[in-house]
Amino acid sequence: MELELLQNQDKKVLIQLTRETLTLTNLLLSSLWQSNNVKEAAQIKEHPYLAEPKIFLKVEKGHPLDTLEKAAEKTLESLEELEAKFKKALKG
Repeated sequence: MELELLQNQDKKVLIQLTRETLTLTNLLLSSLWQSNNVKEAAQIKEHPYLAEPKIFLKVEKGHPLDTLEKAAEKTLESLEELEAKFKKALKG
């Protein structure tokens, strides 16, 4: 996966996720919307086969990339928790 910053303004960004699907953007959006700092967040997918998914993010304060980084960390923590529960379930 590669991230490409398509738009970078004071309180909003548009990021393209190369070689990814809407699955990842859905996970990130879920974490983003848990933040009180998020004013707007959306995923953009123009064509299922010809375009890469994008995330638009607008924040109340601070830089949106910081908010996106925190959301990515929260998503990773959730996935690690899911992995641990899954492994435990397989043993039991």
